[in-house]
Amino acid sequence: MPDIDIDFKDRSEVLSIIKHIPASLEDGKKHNTGVYCHAIPVNPLTGHASIDYKQADERGYFKIDFLNVNAYNGVRDEDHLRNLLAAEPLWDLLEDPAVCDQMFHINGYHQLIAKLKPRSIEELAMFLALLRPGKKASHPSMRKRRFPGYPR
Repeated sequence: MPDIDIDFKDRSEVLSIIKHIPASLEDGKKHNTGVYCHAIPVNPLTGHASIDYKQADERGYFKIDFLNVNAYNGVRDEDHLRNLLAAEPLWDLLEDPAVCDQMFHINGYHQLIAKLKPRSIEELAMFLALLRPGKKASHPSMRKRRFPGYPR
């Protein structure tokens, strides 16, 4: 099954209006972000899926991760978001450990990002693929395009 992540300013607002069942971890605890928006066996004591998300995936159930992304907190409206998206990012800020450590997915990797210096969204996507090689974008052809010295 595909891995679907949906980013929200406040996931609880969306989940309050969508019928869903929280996913479960292997130890039976509630998954932090995963939910099922379709029927799945439910543990009557917890209200969570009665099978963990890995087993559920093997059985064909479709989990969606509803993520809180704090970057949206400063966005006032759709026009403001469009203006932000149209602006060229200050790529050098990623090399600052204080900034990098506040960023989702790249915190803790400021030395590597400072060495590889991504300067476009495509290059940042390739950087993320290096960190998370299980994703499709980690294909060797992607790595050698921008980061020829990186091990294949």
